[in-house]
Amino acid sequence: MSYTPRIKEKYQKEIHPALMKQFGYTSPMQVPELKKISVNQGLGGAIADKKLIDHGIAEMTQITGQKAVPTISKKDISNFKLRKGMPVGVKVTLHGDRMYEFLDRLISVAIPRVRDFRGINDKGFDGRGNYTLGVTEQIIFPEINIDKVNKINGMDITFVTSADTDKEAYALLKEFGFPFKNKK
Repeated sequence: MSYTPRIKEKYQKEIHPALMKQFGYTSPMQVPELKKISVNQGLGGAIADKKLIDHGIAEMTQITGQKAVPTISKKDISNFKLRKGMPVGVKVTLHGDRMYEFLDRLISVAIPRVRDFRGINDKGFDGRGNYTLGVTEQIIFPEINIDKVNKINGMDITFVTSADTDKEAYALLKEFGFPFKNKK
């Protein structure tokens, strides 16, 4: 018997039928789904200290369970002492089971560990059904040992869905269990 992530089963058995009913889709293929999750971290201090990129890759790999790759600058910016081709951050793009595992850990473990948490802001939608969430500290993830953290860094997490509108994407993410702030 093969392993299926818990949140993927929840999507297939509960979320998919609920969204089909809520929006009145005529075909099951119209129901929005999560395509990929992109996690990236900008490390501006890496210009001066090359070891920051190595630490960033190691931490991002621990958090996501997939090898992170450095992001490279595309142009020279003299005010920042930046040259074309220098590493300035790290990124990971998750698909399939790893994506669902990361989503499960993010919703059930990492987000509740945020200090003074009052809900996720619902203003991160881009108009095409994708949502971006900013995390201020990487230490909210249980995989990170706080004693071995070199520097506290934030990261951006982008959820790419097949939804056509923000309303559909919001409903999908809400069904997954995202703790959005209550609308007034």
